[in-house]
Amino acid sequence: MIKAVEQASPAVVSVVISKYVPVIEQCPYNPFSDLPPEFQQFFGEGFEFYQPCQKGSKLQEVGGGSGFIISSDGLIVTNKHVVYDEKASYTVLTNDGKKYEAKVLARDPNRDFAVLKISAHSLPEIRLGDSDTVKLGQTAIAIGNALGEFRNTVSVGVISGLSRKITASGAGLSETFEGLIQTDAAINQGNSGGPLLNLKGEVIGINVAMVSDAQNIGFAIPINQVKKAIESVRKTGRIITPYLGVRYTIINEELAQKEKLPVKEGALVRGGQDGPGVVPNSPADKAGIQAEDIIIEFNGEKVTQDNYLGKLIQKYNVGDTVTLKVLRRGKEIELKATLEERPKSL
Repeated sequence: MIKAVEQASPAVVSVVISKYVPVIEQCPYNPFSDLPPEFQQFFGEGFEFYQPCQKGSKLQEVGGGSGFIISSDGLIVTNKHVVYDEKASYTVLTNDGKKYEAKVLARDPNRDFAVLKISAHSLPEIRLGDSDTVKLGQTAIAIGNALGEFRNTVSVGVISGLSRKITASGAGLSETFEGLIQTDAAINQGNSGGPLLNLKGEVIGINVAMVSDAQNIGFAIPINQVKKAIESVRKTGRIITPYLGVRYTIINEELAQKEKLPVKEGALVRGGQDGPGVVPNSPADKAGIQAEDIIIEFNGEKVTQDNYLGKLIQKYNVGDTVTLKVLRRGKEIELKATLEERPKSL
């Protein structure tokens, strides 16, 4: 375990968020200035009145997170919510105490994942593991900038859940994440974006959220979910995400029983407050998918709670044509859809 930490920690960084904030001072003013001059002499003599006023602005640290170096020339992985503010500036502090200005290269449109770039070379880089091999009960090591203050804090626990779905909120954002790794290794405010490691010192997840009203329940994005996005940034400088265009609910036994569904697994195409089940003019719409369809297979792979639709889509590239096995009003049909790049508006 010590070897794993020693191997990985040089590549773990702190991400400092800075913004220009107003400088507020107490400025003198005359509350009787609206009165005619001949009356002003009767008011305010011997008194001084002040009110808050802005005297310019200053660059100030307003938050922090974590990240890790994935290339010796300065590519860094972190959470999107750490660097979501386009008006803020970001500074990276490396483990050897050096400070670098960071540029946000890409923010993933549908995962809490972002890539930064700093101008440097010969940096220590971390090895990416295989999150598909993660087992319940195996040791997990979280490293990060705990509470935004203590750099390279290490906590140890076990993998306590897989394929978790949660809704996390913070910094004015609320997002739903699927397929997360659950761990009891302590993940604190500021740890966001740091790595979750196995005993080989390899990254198996990106620390993303904690349950604030429960002890030792933290979550991480499996690293395999973002490997294609990392390669996309390396090759093109941006994240190109394949997109089908459906909103869905994963079917489990409870939902199947409650709604008297004909199957116990699959993706039920159904809209909600965030929009319709089938996005107009999307690949799904063009393929003929309808609301209340149940997608039971995606290109030959069964859709299940662990093998959920979003995970299957990410295995493919923009332009790939896939076959969907769909259950519609009790009948099985096959449809073909050509995946497109996810629109920025979604």
